[in-house]
Amino acid sequence: MVEDGPHTFVVDAGPDFRLQMLRNNVRKLDGLLITHEHKDHVAGLDDVRAFNYIQNKSMPVFGLPRVLDHIRIEFAYAFAEKKYPGVPQIELIDIGHDPFSSQGFNIIPIPVMHAKLPILGFRFGDFAYITDCNYLSPESMELIRGSKVLVLNALQKTHHISHYTLEEAIAVANVLEVPQVYFTHISHRMGLHKEVEKELPSHIRLANDGLIIEI
Repeated sequence: MVEDGPHTFVVDAGPDFRLQMLRNNVRKLDGLLITHEHKDHVAGLDDVRAFNYIQNKSMPVFGLPRVLDHIRIEFAYAFAEKKYPGVPQIELIDIGHDPFSSQGFNIIPIPVMHAKLPILGFRFGDFAYITDCNYLSPESMELIRGSKVLVLNALQKTHHISHYTLEEAIAVANVLEVPQVYFTHISHRMGLHKEVEKELPSHIRLANDGLIIEI
C-alpha cells in the first residue's frame, strides 16, 4: 500500500486482501495496480465491494490489457450485462507501459520478466516496487535507478525458474545502487529471518508483514 497525502493505492489483491485492509484500518482506496494475473495477485479482487459500499463508486483497477482480459474472465459475474446485486464494481483501466497519473498521483510502470511472462513493477516518486521478477532489462533498471527505496523479490537461495534467488537479488540491488532495499515474496525455503539477515549487506533487509517505510 502506497500513501501520498490524500492518495492511497494498493499493488495487487492477493487472497488475504480483505484481512490486509482490515488489519491496517484502510478506509479509503483510490485504486488497485495489478502486476500480473497469477492467482496470488488477483484472488482478493472480489473484496473491493466493501470499498464500493463505503465510497459509493467503482474501484479503478489498473493493468496491462492481457491482465485485464484475465480479470474479465475470472470475475465474469462482475462484468455481466445483468449483474447480481452486490457484485464488486470494478473499472478496468489499461495503462500499458507509459507513465500515467490518477487523481493527481504519478505512477511509472516498470516492465519486468517473470520467466517468459511480461509483467509490471511500479515506481512512485522515490519508491520502486518489483515483485515476481527474474530479469530486469537495462531500460527498466534506468526507471528504478535514483530511487531512495526499492522493494524487490527474492524467493529462496536455490535457483527458481521465474524469481530472483537471494544471491541474484543482492547483485541486482548492488547494480542499482538504491540506498535502502527490502526483499519480499520470500519462500519458506529461504531460511529463518534473523539468520538470513546476517548474510545481507547493511543497506538490504528482509521485508515483513506490517512494515512501514517513510520517505
